[in-house]
Amino acid sequence: MTRVAVLGAGTIGEALLAGLLRAGRAPDDLVFTERYAERAAELEARHGVRAVTPIEAAAHADVLFVAVKPQDVDALLGELAGIDPTTLVVSLCAGLPTTTFEGQLPAGTPVVRVMPNAPMVVGQAMSALSPGRAATEAHLDLAEELMSAVGRVVRVPESQQDAVTALSGSGPAYFYLVVEALVDAGVMLGLSRAVATELATQSALGASTVLRETGTHPVLLREGVSSPGGTTAAGVRALEDHGVRAAMYAAVEAARDRSVQLGAPSKS
Repeated sequence: MTRVAVLGAGTIGEALLAGLLRAGRAPDDLVFTERYAERAAELEARHGVRAVTPIEAAAHADVLFVAVKPQDVDALLGELAGIDPTTLVVSLCAGLPTTTFEGQLPAGTPVVRVMPNAPMVVGQAMSALSPGRAATEAHLDLAEELMSAVGRVVRVPESQQDAVTALSGSGPAYFYLVVEALVDAGVMLGLSRAVATELATQSALGASTVLRETGTHPVLLREGVSSPGGTTAAGVRALEDHGVRAAMYAAVEAARDRSVQLGAPSKS
């Protein structure tokens, strides 16, 4: 069994640990690092996985998942400078290119960059992974297998990671905003907030499930519930009149541009 270390046990790190355990990984094959002793003890008790130092994690693991804050990466990589270069390093750090890791780790260390999203905490992440220079197809297969424990995975060239960040990384927030607006609209029409929330949430879940399970194009699904002259057609017309489609394009483009800015090397 592949031994895995999760470096950084915040929300994303803990979600990965929990997902790997649900997928059948033995606690003895997992370790994690956490700078705060109280948090480390809490996670050890909750998951039965041992907390270690970064150096101990590197000695233990075949795969290192880096889930610390981007600003903490340089210090962490300094501690990992002597790792075995056959160790697979998987970055979950938003905005950081594989070259950030390759420049500070031993030559030839395989690095895979992953952009997951927030639904990882319930095992429904959408993750996109990209290989660094030394990562082989086998490394990608292993990273994909491990990330599949917390959701679905696609592979993209690293040059597309900013677009991934804008679409699926930020995407849940767009959906939450839409659901929030639907709930408020329902309340405005006289529904209780509890009922409006249940109606909007289940409608979003049901629509997403139909998209996933049928593979039908969303245009066809939208047309299927839009009877000529009916209520849905009127509602969709109002959305188009108010530029919802254009607003979504603009949101994704703005998020992409910001991702590029955040990932650019800082100027001293």
